[in-house]
Amino acid sequence: MSEEAGGWWQFRVVTSSGEVESLEVQLFESGALSLTLLDAEDQPILEPPPGETPLWDAVVVVALYAGDATAEALAHQLSLALGRAIEPSQLERLEDEAWERRWMAHFKPMHFGGALWIVPSFADPPDASAVNVMLDPGLAFGTGTHPTTSLCLQHLSSQPPLGQSVIDYGCGSGVLAIAALKLGASRVWATDLDPQALTATRDNAAVNCVAASLETSLPDAGPQWHADLLLANILHGPLLALRDTLVGRVRPGGAVVLSGVLAEQADSLREHYTSVLDAIEIVRDGDWCRLVGTVASGD
Repeated sequence: MSEEAGGWWQFRVVTSSGEVESLEVQLFESGALSLTLLDAEDQPILEPPPGETPLWDAVVVVALYAGDATAEALAHQLSLALGRAIEPSQLERLEDEAWERRWMAHFKPMHFGGALWIVPSFADPPDASAVNVMLDPGLAFGTGTHPTTSLCLQHLSSQPPLGQSVIDYGCGSGVLAIAALKLGASRVWATDLDPQALTATRDNAAVNCVAASLETSLPDAGPQWHADLLLANILHGPLLALRDTLVGRVRPGGAVVLSGVLAEQADSLREHYTSVLDAIEIVRDGDWCRLVGTVASGD
């Protein structure tokens, strides 16, 4: 069977992030047409350093081969390239199915309460009248699939920021900024350490027709106004270090949402923010938490 006829072979292997590069070379030498990297253990990538493309500790490498060889012949090629025995049974046949369709099948529209949905661009919104954020999954963190992002989206859905000014601090893909705008925010500043995240945020905002109300910049070049709501879905360490910076961006009485926090870190973070936030609430989703508080008036 030829590649044009629609037949393909798929081979999956789990490896460590440090071994991915050498494995990629071996798989391409064995005849792979393309490689896809997937998370093997549902590990979040929360805030990569600027210019870096991070990987998970454990990575699933999925190799795609033309389907004109037999399973036995391809297994032999793989055995030679990898230096270990590969059995034909380890290969999966994809008949008359586009590679993209197999990838897209893993991603479905996600509901975050109320009217808010995150919908891949290749899927039909389950409710056309809902607030549908069109966003495709990818390696970059922040499409709603991890509890840290989900907790923030649930807060936005339960308390829509109608007419409010919002800051998305550590914007990643821009999902929180876009959701806030589609839920009625008047303006949003999205910021991130990685310029590529800012580009992705602007592109995704344009797809969702909210770019006109969105500002993006690096953290040290933000607007002069103070927000009604700030969302910071980053890491426990930066949340500790950035306390005064984050709270200083919000008007007295405004809300601060902190996420990217493990359950065992929540109490220490709440204690750290007690002097600057009132009525701090902790909401848990599995091993992760969201903290929400109101900026103290200072009276």
